[in-house]
Amino acid sequence: MGDAGKGNQSTVTEFIIVGFPGSPNLQVLYFFLFLIIYITSIMANATIVLLVIIDHHLHTPMYALLANLSSLEIGYISVTVPKMLANFFSKSRAISYSGCLIQTYFFTFLGATEFFLLGLMSLDRYVAICIPLHYSSIMRSQVCIKLVVAAWTGGFVTTFIPVLLITRLPFCGPNIIDHFFCEALPLLKLSCSSIYLQETVDIIFSSTVILVSFLLTQVSYFFIIVTILKIPSTNGKCKAFSTCASHLIVVIIFYTTIFSMYLKQTENESSVNKVIAVLYAVIVPTLNPFIYSLRNKEIKEALRKLLNMSRSIF
Repeated sequence: MGDAGKGNQSTVTEFIIVGFPGSPNLQVLYFFLFLIIYITSIMANATIVLLVIIDHHLHTPMYALLANLSSLEIGYISVTVPKMLANFFSKSRAISYSGCLIQTYFFTFLGATEFFLLGLMSLDRYVAICIPLHYSSIMRSQVCIKLVVAAWTGGFVTTFIPVLLITRLPFCGPNIIDHFFCEALPLLKLSCSSIYLQETVDIIFSSTVILVSFLLTQVSYFFIIVTILKIPSTNGKCKAFSTCASHLIVVIIFYTTIFSMYLKQTENESSVNKVIAVLYAVIVPTLNPFIYSLRNKEIKEALRKLLNMSRSIF
């Protein structure tokens, strides 16, 4: 591995994750804070998945998409947080070269898939509110399965090529990543060769993912709002809006944090970038199940049944 400029050879065998600097006491505080958030996120999202599986009233396209989103969130937060927790008590805070690339791939893959799933959930709400009489015929089980497979496949395809190109880059040092996990943009900055191709491809694919999902969501909610405004009664409007309110809140939070990250991504604002990254990589996956469950009567009823069943067993 002598010449880092040839092929995909690299003198770097590991990267150092800076994480969150601070005193040892502050590191302990960070550890328990993120540990509590992580456990909460896993339990809340797993509960949503379990409820959708065991309660036949939730065997609908809307809840099938929600269960997929919760499953994704479990993987999404698990890609970054366990390693981050370990680093709070690690002197080296090192991650292997291959481990860093794997983390980058799965984080990007799951993030891209989430964009597509949120777009599909917007489409589902459009059909339910704008053409309710044809909902059961349009959103059939087979159609729902195909849409979900398309979302996960889209996330895989749009991530594989950009990350594959990153593996062709030489890394000669420095190997310090001023972030709390391996992500494409901080990783690209460490390469000792031109990253024009990788940056261009990354921008093209990420822009495609965001625009496709964003346009699908925008168009869906445009027609949803138009339909709701045409409903004569106030109660009818409130009932129609309540069916998509939770999803709309999740969409707004997710897109706001992602767009903020891209707008604030500068070398001189690493602390700001980390805070925003915490929001979309840790906080959002934790909030989503609560947003859906707190505003959803069916989810709350299914949870009540599950708790009663647990009490009767134990």
